[in-house]
Amino acid sequence: MVTATPDARPRGTRLPRLARRRQLLGAAQEVFVAQGYHAAAMDEIAERAGVSKPVLYQHFPGKLELYLALLDEHAEALVKIVREALESTTDNKLRVQACMQAFYDFVAGEGEAYRLVFESDLRNVAPVRARVERANQQCAEMIARVIAEDTDAPSDEAHLLGMGLVGMAEVSARYWLSQHRAIPKDTAEKIIARLAWRGISGFPMTPSG
Repeated sequence: MVTATPDARPRGTRLPRLARRRQLLGAAQEVFVAQGYHAAAMDEIAERAGVSKPVLYQHFPGKLELYLALLDEHAEALVKIVREALESTTDNKLRVQACMQAFYDFVAGEGEAYRLVFESDLRNVAPVRARVERANQQCAEMIARVIAEDTDAPSDEAHLLGMGLVGMAEVSARYWLSQHRAIPKDTAEKIIARLAWRGISGFPMTPSG
């Protein structure tokens, strides 16, 4: 995952291409998170990274491509940590807790990357909307697969339940953060996990589930 780079590297420092790309993404994340897409300027991103604009454009042909590269990294990171949460145990109650923790970890992560995924001011732009929806769908599908395997819920209902759990995790985590973490993170995760488990555990288990 990209991390923010608060200290601009002095101009003229030569870096391998991959290292330069990550440096540019880190600078871009800082600017996009602080100002939003529309107010962010490529000039400022280049200055933050300590490079010239031509160097920035060598890696990213435009501001949208730069934004989408960041969004791809963080959306994939969210899907990855949810997958790891589901695979961390075979106990479904613990799976619910692990999934809630995954969303809270993502929202509480360094650099406020979650804003690019959940609070983008480009949600009405087709490629951005598609990426955000794909990440949500992938998380919901992974959860739905577990629900369908362990209960008698039909696949459509399992998917709806999966999307409901994703929405509960995302919205509650963002609300928790907006309240300046007034409730300790582990307490907030457990409260929402308990709420989710009280609902999902009401579905009858299959004999093999």
